[in-house]
Amino acid sequence: MNKYIQENKDRFLSELLDFLRIPSVSADSKYKGDVRRASEFVQKKLQEAGVDKAEICETAGHPIIYAEKIINPALPTVLVYGHYDVQPADPLNLWDSPPFEPVVKNEKIYARGACDDKGQVYMHVKAFETMMKTNSLPCNIKFMIEGEEEVGSNNLGIFVRANKAKLKADVILISDTSIIANDTPSIDVGLRGLSYLEVEITGSNRDLHSGVYGGAVANPINVLCEMIASLKDANQHITIPNFYDDVLVLSEQERKELNLAPFDMKAYTQDLQIEETRGEKGYTVLEQTGVRPTLDVNGIWGGYIGEGAKTVLPSKAFAKISMRLVPNQNSDKITELFQKYFTSIAPKGVKVEVRPHHGGEPVVTPTDSKAYLAASKAMETTFGKKPIPTRGGGSIPIVALFEKELGLKSVLMGFGLDSDAIHSPNEHYGLFNYYKGIETIPLFFKYFSE
Repeated sequence: MNKYIQENKDRFLSELLDFLRIPSVSADSKYKGDVRRASEFVQKKLQEAGVDKAEICETAGHPIIYAEKIINPALPTVLVYGHYDVQPADPLNLWDSPPFEPVVKNEKIYARGACDDKGQVYMHVKAFETMMKTNSLPCNIKFMIEGEEEVGSNNLGIFVRANKAKLKADVILISDTSIIANDTPSIDVGLRGLSYLEVEITGSNRDLHSGVYGGAVANPINVLCEMIASLKDANQHITIPNFYDDVLVLSEQERKELNLAPFDMKAYTQDLQIEETRGEKGYTVLEQTGVRPTLDVNGIWGGYIGEGAKTVLPSKAFAKISMRLVPNQNSDKITELFQKYFTSIAPKGVKVEVRPHHGGEPVVTPTDSKAYLAASKAMETTFGKKPIPTRGGGSIPIVALFEKELGLKSVLMGFGLDSDAIHSPNEHYGLFNYYKGIETIPLFFKYFSE
């Protein structure tokens, strides 16, 4: 490990813990002030690390931090993207320790945002500091750290389109993904897209007594469950007409190569404490989570859920539904297909409203570019193994946006683990991964600049 990193490990950790103490939940308006505080924290730390300037750029929502260090305009420029906002911490009762009071135990940092994405963003801040303090920054660097990734990055596209000259670069470097294991490095070369919606089912004009009206009047919760259940068949194949029309089907050779990545089904099920997986028939888990589209209910509610009993037939029922998309699928088209079909299958006794939230497009990045090869060489240097190219199941919608608006490819050099419980209670990030990222990132800059 770099001597400067070794000497400053404790401070690097302490600063990250301070960052994690800020509850920057972008989805909940009551945290608006905390989201602002997180943006100011990022700005201050980038200034202390040595950027020429660091700006808080206002948007219609939460601010974007832009910073840069230009050592020579003739040299290459790397644009680092990340986000400082985090998911809501609910359900709080399932956390072993308060989500915004970070705890270090078993060589892991436990807190909301520890891995997604504060811990990984802060690796870049400290890697930049390391390069500045050791006089080893080999090229120009720009930072664009936003506060709305967890709610769809609605204002980022506006910012990008309005600031193309400011954001001019040669490549975008992102750490918001994972590796296969600490002894098996990998680099994501593909991400799924996303269509996220909320549905509302309305029955009668008021909540009804379930004894007086039950059995005669449609129960919106029952109807909603029946409608959702009909969206997949027994093989977990999505039943929305034309849903698969644009899905890019992999060749047998491509499927074979994808499944070369290490995967232990027993360890997978044991980690999740499930007896077996339940995905689309005919595909492996690596295919189901990387190159096949999905439809999942992310939340469902309605009626009485308080303590005790209330025999009510509710007037309304709600659900949040997300669909992960694969190359060639378009989020707007899928959203429209869902709206049309979901409305069509509702019985006459209820009314349906489908409200789109946000979406993003799937992407595949090249494995033969100078930037990918630099990332691969950097990880091979620090891990002692050449990283495996993998397809990520998650979505980073702005990767497609960057390619469309800036003409730039992204390198997805993340250091998290799938077991880090991101978006879940007890999210954590390994100290090994945090320091390994700080150690590896400067090498990417070195090899990319050669």
